[in-house]
Amino acid sequence: MTGPARVAPGDRHDLGLINAALARIASRVVGVSDVHLFSVLGRTRGLFRGWLHYSGRLMPFGTLPRRQAELVILRVAALRGSAYELDHHRRLGARAGLTPHEIGAATDPEARWPWSDEDRALLDTADALVLTRDVDDATWEALAARFSPRALVEIVLLVCQYDGLATTLHTLRVPLDVSAGRGLAQRDGRLPL
Repeated sequence: MTGPARVAPGDRHDLGLINAALARIASRVVGVSDVHLFSVLGRTRGLFRGWLHYSGRLMPFGTLPRRQAELVILRVAALRGSAYELDHHRRLGARAGLTPHEIGAATDPEARWPWSDEDRALLDTADALVLTRDVDDATWEALAARFSPRALVEIVLLVCQYDGLATTLHTLRVPLDVSAGRGLAQRDGRLPL
């Protein structure tokens, strides 16, 4: 990302009471002074809350196990060069059970890693959707052989959600979050799910 924020993170007046409270809670949980994603998107008031509900239904409350959802998100973030998504989801991926080596391989599409067939199908699908905006029949068949119809729809929505979020973060020049020192998330060395 280059240049200053195009839409500055908002304060309580800009966000409204509900969104400001959500942003404050998220900041404490993550251990940063401000979750800029929330304080920028929160300016849209009700739209932000609708987006937050939709996003939450995909991750962390989607069909995919958290580990696999984080694997997909990390791949999308890497392909899109989204420093903001990578910053958050490297930590969340580790918390969800991804090893440092898996995180490194997921964020380097050229890396060769002994992924399970399920993980490989997810990564191939994420690659195809981000790079071509479609999935070829062979990749789809590999995915469909391993996931339910409901999960297939969610996988496509998850990839598209984080691809679109990367576009939003980049276009608005949302700055990376700054550590709040020893916030709640850092006190015991763990990050929230």
